[in-house]
Amino acid sequence: PETLQRTGSFKFRGAYNKLSSLSDEERSRGVVAFSSGNHAQGVAASAAMFGVKAVIAMPTDAPAMKVGNVRKMGAVVVPFDRFRDDRMTVVRPYIERGMVLVPPFDDPAIIAGQGTIGLELMAQAQALGVSLDAVVIPCGGGGLSSGISIAVKDASPATAVWAVEPEHFDDTCRSLARGARVSIEPGHNSICDALLTTEPGAVTFEINRRNLAGGIAVSD
Repeated sequence: PETLQRTGSFKFRGAYNKLSSLSDEERSRGVVAFSSGNHAQGVAASAAMFGVKAVIAMPTDAPAMKVGNVRKMGAVVVPFDRFRDDRMTVVRPYIERGMVLVPPFDDPAIIAGQGTIGLELMAQAQALGVSLDAVVIPCGGGGLSSGISIAVKDASPATAVWAVEPEHFDDTCRSLARGARVSIEPGHNSICDALLTTEPGAVTFEINRRNLAGGIAVSD
C-alpha cells in the first residue's frame, strides 16, 4: 500500500520521476512547487535525495504535521491563503529567478511517475491470474487517475477505471459529464485534505476523458 511509500503517499513517485528527468543544470537552479501536503512532502524528499534546493508554497490550513515534515526535509515553506491567493502568483517570483516548477499533477513526468502504480497493479493481477472488472482511484487534479488509467487500459482494455472525489470537489466528475473542464467554486472543505482541487488539469483531463468510465462523488 502507498501508506508504506516514502513520505506515506504515492506523490513521491511523481515528484522523484520529475526531478530524475531534470538536467544537472536545471537541478542546480532548485525547484519550486505548491501543495497542501502530500506533493509537498514528495518534492521535499526527492529534492533532499538529489541535493536540490526546494521552495514549496503551502496553504495556511495545510495539516501542521505535513508542513513540519516538509521543513524537516530541508525545504523552505511559503504559506498562502488558498481562498484569497493564486498559487501560481505565489510561486512565480521563484520561477522568474530560475527555479524549476514541479507541478502537483499536470505534467507528463508526474503522470508517468504516478502511473507506475498501475503497472504494479496489473502485474500483480496477472501473477494471481485475476481479471479486474474495475479499478477505482481517488482523484484530485487527476495525475494519479490519468497515470494509472494509461497502464490499466493498455494491459486490460475491458477493465473499467473510475475516479472518486469528495462531493464538494467533484470537478473531474462534472468535467467528464460535460465533456469539458469545469471549475468548482471555492469555500468548501473535506476531511480528504489531499483532494481539494477545484479544476482538473488540462493534460490529465484529456487523458481521463479518453480512459475513464466516469466519476463518482462521495460525502465525507
